[in-house]
Amino acid sequence: MPMRRVPIRTRLTAAFVMGLALVLIAFSWFVYVRTSDNLLVAVDAGLRSRAQLITAEVRAHGPTLPDASSALLERDEAFAQITDGSGRVLDSSAIVSSGPLVPATTAAALTEPTLFDERIPNIDDVTRVIAVPLEAGDTRYVVLVGASLQDRRDQVLQLGATLSAAALVTLLLAGLGAWWVVGAALRPVERLRTRAETISSADPGTRLPGQAGDDEIGRLADTLNAMLDRIDDAAMRERELVDRASHELRTPLAIQRVGLDLALTGPDTVEALREGLRGASEENTHLARLAEDLLVLSRARGGALPVHRRAVSLERLVGEAVARNAAGAAARSIELVAETPVAASATARTVVQVDPDWTRQAIDDLLDNAIRLTPNGGTVTLRASATDGELRIVVEDTGPGFDEAFLPRAFDPFTRDGGSAGDRRGVGLGLSIVRAIAQAHGGSVEALNTAGGASVVLVLR
Repeated sequence: MPMRRVPIRTRLTAAFVMGLALVLIAFSWFVYVRTSDNLLVAVDAGLRSRAQLITAEVRAHGPTLPDASSALLERDEAFAQITDGSGRVLDSSAIVSSGPLVPATTAAALTEPTLFDERIPNIDDVTRVIAVPLEAGDTRYVVLVGASLQDRRDQVLQLGATLSAAALVTLLLAGLGAWWVVGAALRPVERLRTRAETISSADPGTRLPGQAGDDEIGRLADTLNAMLDRIDDAAMRERELVDRASHELRTPLAIQRVGLDLALTGPDTVEALREGLRGASEENTHLARLAEDLLVLSRARGGALPVHRRAVSLERLVGEAVARNAAGAAARSIELVAETPVAASATARTVVQVDPDWTRQAIDDLLDNAIRLTPNGGTVTLRASATDGELRIVVEDTGPGFDEAFLPRAFDPFTRDGGSAGDRRGVGLGLSIVRAIAQAHGGSVEALNTAGGASVVLVLR
């Protein structure tokens, strides 16, 4: 959480600098170690070269102790000794003449050239010594050549200081560069943020500035503008829904109030009182249905329309739907026909996995619309079939069909077909609810005109 409060520019720059620091440390350590090893190899090569010169001189003199002083460099960086087989010093550079370069027991036990690191009096830092045993005649000698590692130490220290200074300067310059680059990269984002702060519901048409080029920032601006378009469109639809709902509510409320006022003023007969109360009750039922429909639409718009699938008999769904709508069809002298797949036997049933409550409401809304918009004496047909887990419901009528201009917006809330004959008491929510139920089941719904009237096809998956 504390890191999230740090500006992203600072975080990115710090991450880059830390990553680069790790790379520089690894590189510097590699260079430091390799250079230190190479310098030690050079020191060892020099020692072997000097040891070979002295060894050759000792062998050339035979058993006589050679005068090796001319080959022993009198410097504190390079020096030599010659001992006999017991480790006694026979000749030595002046700077190390106070004692043997290696212990006498060690020199006596040598069988091959060996390198040692020793601390020698009067010599700075550690001394690198090579001991070479040899036989000259019947006498055994040990040639010891040494060199101080002080120069090597000074060189690697200087190299370390140089690498450290170079790394610090590199990190500083790279950090400044990263700060500038990240700032330049985030500048368009900051412009988008600043512009987004000015967008409000009072000015819904404002959009974020476009970005040149097809890069991430440009695509982000396009995506956010598309999102704002969707939000603006959704808000507009919500406002229209509220406006239309308010308008639709005014009429039944007004009728209900008139009926109640007449009842309160004292009608002349009991029958007139009953008629007024009956009208108020009908309008109250209409208001309750409208409120329920609006609740369904609001849940569907919020993506919270619940679907509880259960195994349901298709024949039972269709039979119950016909029974519920038979009275309304009979009142208009409309023939209500139901068609389902022919069963293989009298006891066979077609089972579908749907939400029975939502499916019943969808079928009832389709039948109610068809009955209301079909002329008296017409026919409404309900067909249902199920294949491969898909429920297909078709409601056809023999009415005048839909207006062509109405078809593209048939499933919008409060949209009614102005060109169809029939009862106009509907508020245009039935098909909207059917679409919401279809979408909740992962299906679809389509309205179209046929040769004999109109048809609505509902598919639930």
